[in-house]
Amino acid sequence: MELRFKSPSTSNPTQHEPLDKITPTESQFASALRKNVNEYFKDKGISQKGNLSLIFQTTAMLSLYLIPYMFLLLLPMAWWVGLLLSGIMGLGIAGIGMCVMHDALHGSYSKKEWMNKLLGGTMYLLGGNVFNWKIQHNVLHHTYTNIEGEDEDIGPRWPLRLSQNAPVRKINRYQHIHAFFFYGLMSITRIVNDFIKLAEYNKTGMTRKYNANPTGEYFKMTGIKIIYLFAFIGLPILITPFTWWQVLIGFTTMHWVAGSILSTVFQLAHVVEGAEQPLPDESGVINHDWAVHEVRTTSDFARNNPLVNWCVGGLNFQIEHHLFPYISHVHYRKIAPIVERTANQFGLSYNLKPSFFKALLSHIRRLKELSRRQLIVQ
Repeated sequence: MELRFKSPSTSNPTQHEPLDKITPTESQFASALRKNVNEYFKDKGISQKGNLSLIFQTTAMLSLYLIPYMFLLLLPMAWWVGLLLSGIMGLGIAGIGMCVMHDALHGSYSKKEWMNKLLGGTMYLLGGNVFNWKIQHNVLHHTYTNIEGEDEDIGPRWPLRLSQNAPVRKINRYQHIHAFFFYGLMSITRIVNDFIKLAEYNKTGMTRKYNANPTGEYFKMTGIKIIYLFAFIGLPILITPFTWWQVLIGFTTMHWVAGSILSTVFQLAHVVEGAEQPLPDESGVINHDWAVHEVRTTSDFARNNPLVNWCVGGLNFQIEHHLFPYISHVHYRKIAPIVERTANQFGLSYNLKPSFFKALLSHIRRLKELSRRQLIVQ
């Protein structure tokens, strides 16, 4: 059964036909919001894509990753210095993922498609796979946000329960404590999990649906991952004085730092208090317009903190990002008040955590809540 939204707005990436009557408030929200946001860009006379500040941010994040890597390869150093540089590279991975690759793979980095494709390919530098990410993130997560069984970001993970509609296990009882360790494994496990995910997409027909050859994608992914592993494990073993196990510790540290940052930032947008996790009805219909659904299932945090905004690539403005993924994150701080004002005019609750710390506490409380409740009725 295909999941659908009630009277989807034209911004709905699923592009389904309207299924039912819906209240005027919901049917008018998306068009009013687009009008208000488009007027901002028209009045300012600026592009919705990236600008010079994004180029500077890109240079900084790539440098944070690649310069320590060159130091590790070319300079003799103590083991603890190498470990420190590996941790800095982890910061670089997170920075590239949030600030560069994310915009590029949404097509919001530049008006030039070749530029988006080139910088979207930075994901290969991180050990990931572009095709898988587009399916998992752009299609499933952005279309079916916080819906159990559709959004893989809240899907079943043995030590973690991120969906209120998933079964409770004993190991979930203290997940508000151990979750952050497992978050750190996200980046490194993706190297192997990409093969499992691609096999799943091939089996369900998702690969062909998006005009890709299943066998070709497997060969392409395998070749790129072999090159990646040689560059970041094999080459350091061959040309540096570090032992193989020291290199593996550094590699694991790098990915654990990256995974901890990436997972935590992503969870602060969707697994916090006030972010709903609805289920479709018996006909597979979500009882809200798509744009309204995005507001109800997403949260912003630390909106007035420019340092947080710069470091996380605007992922603290997830409401704006989910409604306007084709707009670069460099503009979210300016359009957020427009989105909030429009949501309030239509009686929608705008979920905003005032600081990173308060968002983190809200996430911890939500994890604790999810560890004890089988189902929360909304």
